[in-house]
Amino acid sequence: MYTLILGILLVALKYLEIGPVAQWSWWWVLSPFAVTLLWWAWADMTGYTKRKAMEKMEERKKERIDRQKETLGLAPRRPR
Repeated sequence: MYTLILGILLVALKYLEIGPVAQWSWWWVLSPFAVTLLWWAWADMTGYTKRKAMEKMEERKKERIDRQKETLGLAPRRPR
């Protein structure tokens, strides 16, 4: 995600001809988009994206259960 933001920033600087970026080749300016594309392809192929989504869902589920137990007056489970 950081490389995508960097790419957008570099394109804006190149288009508006601000600073040293105005003198750079378009290949250098657009290279963060290639890095972003490679990162997303790797993350999807290895299951990184799905694993992070599952971890986030599990954490939300645990927090919801702990909150309900606290409402009922029961102590939430402590991690072992």
